[in-house]
Amino acid sequence: MLDAVVVGAGPNGLTAAVELARRGFSVAVFEARGTVGGGARTEELTLPGFRHDPCSAAHPLGVNSPAFRALPLERHGLEWLHPELPMAHPFPDGTAAVLARSVAETAASFGPRDAGAYRRLVAPFLPRWDTLARDFMSLPLTALPRDPVTLARFGLTGLPPSTWLMRRFRDERAKTLFAGLVAHVMAPLNGLATGAIGLVFALAAHARGWPVARGGSQAVSDALTGYLTELGGAVHTDYEVKRLDDLPPARAYVFDTSPTALARIAGLGRAYEGYRYGPGVFKIDYALDGPVPWTAEAPRAAGTVQIGADSAEIGAALNAASREGRAPERPFLITVQPSVVDPTRAPAGQHVFWAYGHVPNGWSGDLTDAIERQLERFAPGFRDRVLARATAGPPQLAARNANYVGGDIATGSVAGLRLLLRPRPTLFPYHTQHPAVFLCSSATPPGPGVHGMSGHNAAKAVWRRLRQT
Repeated sequence: MLDAVVVGAGPNGLTAAVELARRGFSVAVFEARGTVGGGARTEELTLPGFRHDPCSAAHPLGVNSPAFRALPLERHGLEWLHPELPMAHPFPDGTAAVLARSVAETAASFGPRDAGAYRRLVAPFLPRWDTLARDFMSLPLTALPRDPVTLARFGLTGLPPSTWLMRRFRDERAKTLFAGLVAHVMAPLNGLATGAIGLVFALAAHARGWPVARGGSQAVSDALTGYLTELGGAVHTDYEVKRLDDLPPARAYVFDTSPTALARIAGLGRAYEGYRYGPGVFKIDYALDGPVPWTAEAPRAAGTVQIGADSAEIGAALNAASREGRAPERPFLITVQPSVVDPTRAPAGQHVFWAYGHVPNGWSGDLTDAIERQLERFAPGFRDRVLARATAGPPQLAARNANYVGGDIATGSVAGLRLLLRPRPTLFPYHTQHPAVFLCSSATPPGPGVHGMSGHNAAKAVWRRLRQT
């Protein structure tokens, strides 16, 4: 009998397996797809030689993850590549604000009226970032806070809606960039704790940047798999699990799946009947014959580029997808251009590029024209650079990754208290009604992103249970 079986080989499932194997437990991972990775994979989606990331591409939370930083992933091939700028946000007038490694450079891009306000916002937290990240990403208390005073101060700043926090800024440049940071989690800007999300992304950039993985996001998953194998764990792909009886006997079963899939497979009935999924996304991967022709200079050197003319436009796009049930006319876009810093991703002189906008959950329309009209506003002539494109709306994303129910890449709504209380109101979010069954996907705290901390936290619950029995 195995000590633990993990279902799903995404970053959280692999991290949970590694943490258990490091502590001497026997572990096996079972993945329905032919490759490991989940939301951290790399494929040739458009043309030969163009290596795209079907989901996550830039990794501010990965390079800052306490779980990943404690593992020898570099020894197993993971190399972080840092663009000159972590992120840029262009404006219609041909200028841009930036999120740079330097606080001073970032503040200066906002203009003199908001530079001081931004420095005062991040100053209390940046010197204590490593401890704060560990404490914040371990909530609810899977470990006692190392710096409860800083964590409490962060809570006072970040728990109110981001619209409150943005009142610190007087001009639109700072407000727009910060609104874009919040929009990465697909929640309306006036939602509870959205200020904390924007602040975490900003602090992560100043601490260690927003890198990409050399060769693609698959490198993150392959490094975790390599280390797991070194520890004696086993990984089985092309193995779809429909019920617990499909798995070998084990003392614990750990699911890197959506809560509703776990309930179906483990026979938990209506355990997660009230669980809600959030907006979906419409994503396009591009093969380009050259770099994106941004009007502003800063985006040309940035790994990630946010697209939204101002905070009102960003807020309207989020509300359309999450509250009004329609696709926005001018979607807010998150774009990543990995080949700016990683030439292995495309043939010489050519580039890979991806962009996505928010749409209602399960939406089956085509957002291609709206996305490309937005790109043309800030990069005239973009369409002329396109060699090939691969589009994926909510149905296609859900077919590629069963955790993305209705195209929700966050595996659950993050609106309101659901950002903090995932997958339901409880101090033990990784436990289920079955004493031997646990949940470790991004439906659990700290939520979406390639950071492995949901798996790390769930593994703690599992090994405590195993030691008790």
